[in-house]
Amino acid sequence: MQTFRDLEKHLGLVPGRSAAALAEASAGRGREEAFRRQNPRALQGLMEVALIQSSASSNAIENITVAPGRVTELVQDKTEPQTRSEGEVAGYRKVLDTIHSSAEHIPFTPKVVRQFHRDIYTFTPTPGGRFKNSQNEVARFDAQGNKLTVVFKGVSPFETPNAMDELHERFGEALKNGGHSPLLLAGSYVFDFLMIHPFNDGNGRLSRLLTLLLLYHCGHEVGRFISLEKLMEESKETYYESLEKSTSGWDECNHDIWPWLNYFLGILNAAYEEFEARAGELMGGRGSKAMRIKLFVRSRASDVFTFDEVHQALPDISSDHIRTELRKLRDAGFIESPGRGRKEWRRLSTAF
Repeated sequence: MQTFRDLEKHLGLVPGRSAAALAEASAGRGREEAFRRQNPRALQGLMEVALIQSSASSNAIENITVAPGRVTELVQDKTEPQTRSEGEVAGYRKVLDTIHSSAEHIPFTPKVVRQFHRDIYTFTPTPGGRFKNSQNEVARFDAQGNKLTVVFKGVSPFETPNAMDELHERFGEALKNGGHSPLLLAGSYVFDFLMIHPFNDGNGRLSRLLTLLLLYHCGHEVGRFISLEKLMEESKETYYESLEKSTSGWDECNHDIWPWLNYFLGILNAAYEEFEARAGELMGGRGSKAMRIKLFVRSRASDVFTFDEVHQALPDISSDHIRTELRKLRDAGFIESPGRGRKEWRRLSTAF
């Protein structure tokens, strides 16, 4: 809530780089809306891939991983979670479904935040939806889960309920007053939410879901077609670096929020850039089915995949069509088949 206690101090003078990023986001939004109105059916494949990527990547940032084939099955609701990690992926998908289907009707309140947190843990033994009862922190971890550094500590459990109420009240007032860009206010909310760190666990994943909801409320729907979470996973180091740069002095309202906001806007504009590239493929005469097969191969968390996994993820595309497209990717040097039978494939590059 510290950012919102003095918005003029933190957002009153927008740096040139940030102003340019805001203009770029506005232009990207316009192009995305135009394409969506003209070609609504063509985007179904993008939506399916984004849902899978978002469910996998947001959890992977927190070192929660699931076998790629299982992620697809969980997201498509074709199986029940068998492990805690699978339960957390399924819970994330549940909240994604809610946001994508009902964003305009979801009020942005502390109650909704707690409800989203509860739903993340629907398929696990953890009771979600309750503010923290112990002090927590944000830390960097290596691939083995070992703590490297502490980025920051959240507010105390005693202060958390009032801090969340104040954050939402000030955020709502700032939106109503209209003195600052809604995108900057959305990014500032996410940052202050992370500083408060209101729950014992799940704050990072919830912050990414709230980012998606806030972008919807700001009129930016690109997260429906491009996974913001995957872009964040791919820029994980920059994500933590921007947080660290903006954290110092937050307790005394003396922090510099622009490193974080520049990252926030950068992710949004990267999503628009990727959307335009994918939309261009759709309109390039190669057909949406070919594009969806390429997107599946390109977006895999693992370099190894099977023919059956492609067919399972894209059940409306014939086996012959899938085989044809895989052969094209093989002949172009993007994938290979390590075995004799062509059932298993290995991705060599994503530059297609």
